[in-house]
Amino acid sequence: MPRRLFKRYMPDPTSIREHKSLRFLGRLLHDPNLWHLNRHSVARAMAVGIFAAFIPIPMQMLLAASLAIPVRGNLPIAVSLVWLTNPITMPPVFFCTYQMGAWLMGIPARTLPDELTFQWITDQLSTLWQPFLLGSVVCGVILGALAYCLTMLYWRWWVGRQWRRRKQRSATHAPTADQ
Repeated sequence: MPRRLFKRYMPDPTSIREHKSLRFLGRLLHDPNLWHLNRHSVARAMAVGIFAAFIPIPMQMLLAASLAIPVRGNLPIAVSLVWLTNPITMPPVFFCTYQMGAWLMGIPARTLPDELTFQWITDQLSTLWQPFLLGSVVCGVILGALAYCLTMLYWRWWVGRQWRRRKQRSATHAPTADQ
């Protein structure tokens, strides 16, 4: 069952409740639904975590936690998914979100100069931020919704597969009428 896979890598709920950056959430972290591993809580966590990963703000983990609580998604999964955009993956992901935003706004996307400098970025920031932010939100929403749907489908397929296997095992081990 997918539950075993997730449980293997999940941190202890007590350690997360007592983490200094999440203490401000107080009693909200004591809701048992934030720690359950079922189809709905994991799918919600996938949607929230991937959405938060695409939002270009500092402390994305805080955003993921803040969104997981009201939708009752699994908190550890939602928070850990923001690491999809880590320092290694951020440049290509955010470049793609900028391209998406520029395409949606109908403006030509800027090309990168031969030598990328901080000065070039600050000079271009006034024209880059709107398509970048739009692309980030749109990609986050679309990929979050896709992650939700795929998680629900995968979980349902896995449980059905396990039921079929169990049924086959019980049919092969069941005594026949001849015995």
